[in-house]
Amino acid sequence: MMIVESIRTGAIEIWSHKTRSFLSFAAIAFGVAAILYTFAHVNEMQKRTRETFELAGPGRININKKRQRGGEESPGLSKGLTSGDAVVIKKALPNLYMVSPHLSTWAEIQYQSFREHISVKGINLEWKKRNWLYTVKGRFFNQYDIDTAARVCILNEPGGWIEKPWWMRRAKKRWGWGNKFDEWVKRVELVGRKIKLNDQIFTVIGILKNPPQDKDPRWIGRDASVLIPLSTAQRYFNDQQRGGAYVPDALSDIVIDTGDENTVDTAMQRIKNILTVRHRGEEDFDLSDWREVVSQRLSRQKEQAIQILSVGIVAILAGGVGIMNVTLATIFSRIKEIGVRRAVGATRMDILSQFVTEAMMLGALGGIAGIAMGLVGIEKLARDGADKLEALLIWHYLATLGISVFAGFIFSIFPAYQASKLDVVEALRNE
Repeated sequence: MMIVESIRTGAIEIWSHKTRSFLSFAAIAFGVAAILYTFAHVNEMQKRTRETFELAGPGRININKKRQRGGEESPGLSKGLTSGDAVVIKKALPNLYMVSPHLSTWAEIQYQSFREHISVKGINLEWKKRNWLYTVKGRFFNQYDIDTAARVCILNEPGGWIEKPWWMRRAKKRWGWGNKFDEWVKRVELVGRKIKLNDQIFTVIGILKNPPQDKDPRWIGRDASVLIPLSTAQRYFNDQQRGGAYVPDALSDIVIDTGDENTVDTAMQRIKNILTVRHRGEEDFDLSDWREVVSQRLSRQKEQAIQILSVGIVAILAGGVGIMNVTLATIFSRIKEIGVRRAVGATRMDILSQFVTEAMMLGALGGIAGIAMGLVGIEKLARDGADKLEALLIWHYLATLGISVFAGFIFSIFPAYQASKLDVVEALRNE
């Protein structure tokens, strides 16, 4: 009965001073919202990391050409990264699941009155083995396209949104925010049409449509805007030279998947030895383990989560101090009431529990308001709000609510203890 009475009295007191009560738990509400967002962000991040790792390949290794300072290529005897390197690696390690060489560049695309500078990537058929989440309209490349350096291309259409955040819709409406190429690919029927890349005429044989952006687990998401056969890119868009000599089969990078995470270290060492020999001792390439990339990404996201969490904790502490001030003010205005209760038989513990209960109720109100704010903020402001909401578990809500109630409890102990120590006679004399 004592607890029920304390709750009833606390509710009356909070309702009687609505403005003061709101201000006291507002900071806690903001802190709880930040903590809830952190929980949602971390859980959704871990889910996407697992999906990304599976899509990219658990045994993925990236080989990139290394540039010297100022962007100048190394002047040594090596020809740099070439298609020959990919061929030798494949022969030396026949059990590799994927060896996908690429040549990336930029070009001006032109179709009727449309003109734009876009990214172009030369690929072969191995490219399809990883990160494939596309829907194809038309067709993909075949071996004939690769062997004959055919002037055919595939346009990469971005995914839309299942539910685009309101601020993106507003920005696009007010400032025309968006990518011209993306809008053009979506608007115009291009399969079978002729387009110009720089001064070369290409036939569009297909459109790759990406999944919705708020459901795409890939970190990088869409690849280059236009894909062409690797042999075509090397013939028409390759201007790379080493030591003053033209390199006809130059590459930008090679993506490898061993097919097994446990074989990555051994494969990396063998690949490094092969390339060091082929490049005549010159380390003009970078080898990176996908596991390291994932680890670095997770570390950065964890740092961001800690920063947001810190803001939430500071806000809750500020709210706790506000509850302490409100409790002290409440005690001062209710000294005579305290004296009357003590005179009719209330113990010190009764007085202490009454004020602690009121403070915990304020904390609980702040927690409930914070959860509501957090859910609305995640849904309306986050780019992938629906996924973040799905990532929340019941214990996240209970934990945030518990933190806010605990803050009210901790910061009310001192003023409540002071109230319980008041002298009965002095309290009754107070006006």
